[in-house]
Amino acid sequence: MKRLSSCMALGLCALLFWTLTPSVHAGWGDLFEGVKGLISGSDLKDKDIVAGLKEALRIGADNSVTQVGQIDGYLKNPDIHIGLPSPLAKTENLLRFAGYGNQVDAFETSMNRAAEQAAPQAKEIFWQAISDMTLDDARQILNGGDTAATEYFAEHTRPQLAEIFTPIVHDSLATVGTTGKFQDLDTTLKSLPFGESLGFDLDSYVTDGALDGLFVILGEEERKIRENPAARTTDLLKKVFGAAK
Repeated sequence: MKRLSSCMALGLCALLFWTLTPSVHAGWGDLFEGVKGLISGSDLKDKDIVAGLKEALRIGADNSVTQVGQIDGYLKNPDIHIGLPSPLAKTENLLRFAGYGNQVDAFETSMNRAAEQAAPQAKEIFWQAISDMTLDDARQILNGGDTAATEYFAEHTRPQLAEIFTPIVHDSLATVGTTGKFQDLDTTLKSLPFGESLGFDLDSYVTDGALDGLFVILGEEERKIRENPAARTTDLLKKVFGAAK
């Protein structure tokens, strides 16, 4: 029974982080079929379980990073869209009333563009975390809750991701003009009646928003597949683990 449970869990985790496009759906279907072949063997070993899980996580992490790192990956996704920071949101109506609506919109858009530019840097960090995964880590993920893999990534990668994202976000903000827009809004706000300085760290705000959004996507896709694995078995194109059968 324990062996069967591990096999079933591996099948689920082979489908972690299901993404939204038909082509990726087909790829995950292929991965699921390959893992089914892997776990059906009579000589399944711990190393096979870990290898199967790592392969699934690599593909899932790559697809999730690609999803958020594309144009409008943050901007047009209401679940991870980086909105106006609280100090600015409180005065948004005042700014728009004063005729600065376009500047507010441009500022918000540029923050999301910076996040989209930084997101691809997460791929190598995720791959390293997967490479460092131990047998105990794999078992905890296989038998864990709805977002066990996402929690593993957050615990093992978020501090390093923040360290790497921050200078990239800083440069991206400058490149797309966010820093200048922020300074303009700050100056404008201070000049208005009842206005005051925004007074917060823009780099940290966008970096945190970018990471929060990335982990939201990871968690959503993991939860979806754990809840309905049977729906992911169509459109099979190849056996990704054919050599391991």
